[in-house]
Amino acid sequence: MSRSAIKLHTPAGRKALDKMIHEAERKAQESAALKPGRPGAKPAAGAATGAGEIRIIGGQWRRTRLAVAQKPGLRPTPDRVRETLFNWLGQDLTNWKVLDAFSGTGALGLEAASRGATSVIMNEQDAALVQQLQRLQQKLDARMLKIQRGDALSCLKTVTGQDLVLLDPPFEQLDLFEPALKAAMDALNDGGYIYLEAPEAWSEERCLELGLELHRYLKAGAVHAHLLKKQ
Repeated sequence: MSRSAIKLHTPAGRKALDKMIHEAERKAQESAALKPGRPGAKPAAGAATGAGEIRIIGGQWRRTRLAVAQKPGLRPTPDRVRETLFNWLGQDLTNWKVLDAFSGTGALGLEAASRGATSVIMNEQDAALVQQLQRLQQKLDARMLKIQRGDALSCLKTVTGQDLVLLDPPFEQLDLFEPALKAAMDALNDGGYIYLEAPEAWSEERCLELGLELHRYLKAGAVHAHLLKKQ
């Protein structure tokens, strides 16, 4: 029915016009919701939900993109921060032993493995994330990885001789940071490094109180990245 054919002076005509307007607004809203990048947009038909992606920046798996789950509180280390961290470390981690104590999506540990580390322990408490790490290990044929499920502090207390310990605790659990740093110190070999990712900056004085030297620091958005060495 054309708009000109509707008799607006009758109740039926006004009802028909209201229906047409309502239908046009509904279609416009649905169309806008399907546009990519719109906050709160509905996924297009066939699009994956709850799925994200990490990208390995350097090493043998450079530019490899890996599908990962998106879960509340899960926060893969941003590309810029990872690139800076491995620049600090000299890019090549050949023969290094690495422990990723709060693995999550595995972005940090996989980056270390890609750059030549001969041993990368990836510890994660969430069972679903552990299974995801195992799938990524199979996809990459990453035999240097040892994936395990467990509490990060317990893991740190049972490992020694590491060249690099990666600490990226959940930002909302601030009480984990200091115990994790203390345990990580005992897991290091002489000259080893600790990478700490935190929601706040750790000052040189605060690090020194724990027996750590603040070697490098970067702030990127909400992320505070620290490279630490045992004194």
